[in-house]
Amino acid sequence: MSCRSLADRVDALLPQTQCTKCGYDGCRPYAEAIAEGAAPINRCPPGGDDGVAQLSALLGTPLLPLDLSRGDPGPLLVARIDESHCIGCTLCIQACPVDAIVGANKHMHTVLDDWCTGCDLCVAPCPVDCIEMVPAGRAWTSEDATISRQRHRNHQARAERLAADNARLMAPEIPDAPASAAPASEDAQKEDVQKEDRKRSAIESALARARARRNPTQS
Repeated sequence: MSCRSLADRVDALLPQTQCTKCGYDGCRPYAEAIAEGAAPINRCPPGGDDGVAQLSALLGTPLLPLDLSRGDPGPLLVARIDESHCIGCTLCIQACPVDAIVGANKHMHTVLDDWCTGCDLCVAPCPVDCIEMVPAGRAWTSEDATISRQRHRNHQARAERLAADNARLMAPEIPDAPASAAPASEDAQKEDVQKEDRKRSAIESALARARARRNPTQS
């Protein structure tokens, strides 16, 4: 069996939460590492002991205890955003590996519970600490895993397209004939600095308002 085929079979047994707790950037890279013999089979907390047993049976390797240093194999959790404190920074949207958070810049964000994998990757980036993980009240299923895998692939494909588009936009235009670039005027440079100062001030004000709402007694 080729290493790729084995990686496909390993990947099919992983829960596809894309939580990165295994130490790899998603379930597929972890599956490839297992197939290559570069990673042990017990680093997936969402898969739990059952997941380790399935991988052991597939690979014909000794059964290992779940590596609890990688995280708690407890029940499924989903992210919950306190919308009254959300400042619309979009950092959680960017962090979600399956696009389970919707919203727009400077507008409240919300989590699609049915899409959320419980990876908790959105919690740390939030600058106002308005995201918590709460019990989902249901179990993660193989159907969830299949759907999540495809959403993650779609997420990655879109990210690659955006990166390519940004690279093209940032690439300097090649002139038809050599020409020296005219230096930016002093007024234009000052205007750029002022724009950055205004943007920074707006962000700081938004954070201050969010903190004040969360701690009214300290204001």
